[in-house]
Amino acid sequence: MDEQQPHQRRVHYSGHYPKRFEEKYKELQPERYGDEVAHVLAKGNTPAGMHIPIMVEEILDVLKIQSGERGFDATLGYGGHTLKMLSALQGRGHLIGGDVDPIEGAKTEARIRAQGYGPNIWERRQMNFCRIDALAAEVGPFDFVLADLGVSSMQIDNPARGFSYKADGPLDLRLNPEAGISAAARLRELDKDELTGLLQTNADEPYAAQIAREIVRTERRQPITTTTDLHAAVTRALAKVPLPPDLQAAAGYSTKKQAAARAQLIKKSSARVFQALRIDVNHEYEVLYEFMEKLPYALAPGGRAAILTFHSGEDRIVKQAFKAYHQQGLYRAIAKDVIRPSKEECYRNSRAHSTKLRWAVKA
Repeated sequence: MDEQQPHQRRVHYSGHYPKRFEEKYKELQPERYGDEVAHVLAKGNTPAGMHIPIMVEEILDVLKIQSGERGFDATLGYGGHTLKMLSALQGRGHLIGGDVDPIEGAKTEARIRAQGYGPNIWERRQMNFCRIDALAAEVGPFDFVLADLGVSSMQIDNPARGFSYKADGPLDLRLNPEAGISAAARLRELDKDELTGLLQTNADEPYAAQIAREIVRTERRQPITTTTDLHAAVTRALAKVPLPPDLQAAAGYSTKKQAAARAQLIKKSSARVFQALRIDVNHEYEVLYEFMEKLPYALAPGGRAAILTFHSGEDRIVKQAFKAYHQQGLYRAIAKDVIRPSKEECYRNSRAHSTKLRWAVKA
């Protein structure tokens, strides 16, 4: 007779609301706890393990999807944009969703299949979107392409992925944890000057030299292996730097306000350091350059492309590529001005604030 397994009680958390990712079991199971998810969304927050698609209506307006067309969602993520594009196809045509993340990609495929979309109209490819040329050669040119360059909330919120300083976890930062090297390993390869340049180029970090010096000094004593380790190094690096004029003026001579201003300074720099390392580890700029070079040749005549960017480095690459290929006659039209999310959307979803949308139409 098999021994009965002892009942496992759920780990309780202190306080009224769960703090740790794994404790947010209701948010992580939206199919079972819809009321809890709706409550989190109503507060303008993103439930754990989910991602709210940004600028959906603006994207659909740009792409002008028609039933029967062929499309490519270059960065599948949680699948929010994909589901809206599939709805626009009205049961005819074909959409491919590409993503390098094998973990979240498999989850998204299961969600989309559960909505009734079979391989005849939608398929997932685990691939880097810079391979759009090979994909177009296989299936034919695309009538519409979307590339959302932001990191998905599911990746940011999960401490095991190491994308944020806000929770302790391994310093990984890879979009595909099965390929390449982690951010922790990458730090051990860089000297002070290389790291300074990386922080400046990838994140416009104003305290790049001070932070790089402290990280290298820390690495000599003990390797930085966790998100907390890296955040602590940034904190030490900025513990005594003069506050910038705007923060100094706001803080005045109040000790409490001075401490709050320094905490804000450290928070912003930590976010930029993690961004810079993530871009480097995943070769994001190199991949984006390659994608932008191949994009016009993967579009059908009159094909539309929409790209969401989230920081100045990405936006600069997209803007310059669209402009150059428009001048060469490959695009018949491009966005004259960047499109930003509405105030209402930013209120509903705080992660939409930095978003910029640009578009182009193939000649």
